Amino acid sequence: MTDHPDSPAFDEPGIEYDVPPDRSAAECDYCGRPFADESLLALHRGHEHPDEATESDRAAFEDTYEAETGQLRRFRLKSLTALVCLYFGLLMVYALVI
Repeated sequence: MTDHPDSPAFDEPGIEYDVPPDRSAAECDYCGRPFADESLLALHRGHEHPDEATESDRAAFEDTYEAETGQLRRFRLKSLTALVCLYFGLLMVYALVI
């Protein structure tokens, strides 16, 4: 059995999750899986339980998905900028050394 979240065995009934005693977890009403916060729970419900989700669950999923999409877009832009700067920086160092 594997512990990878994308594996089918991860959602098998009977699997227990360890949540540290000093932390609280948002638990899925449909499968009982714990999550660190409500936004991760909303994404889980939208992806794993779209048929069972209520209208408020769907709205929370869409809001969280849009926010995450914006964050991902900014991350990709910053990563691209860093790679371009690194490329041209190394190109200038190479030009000065040669």
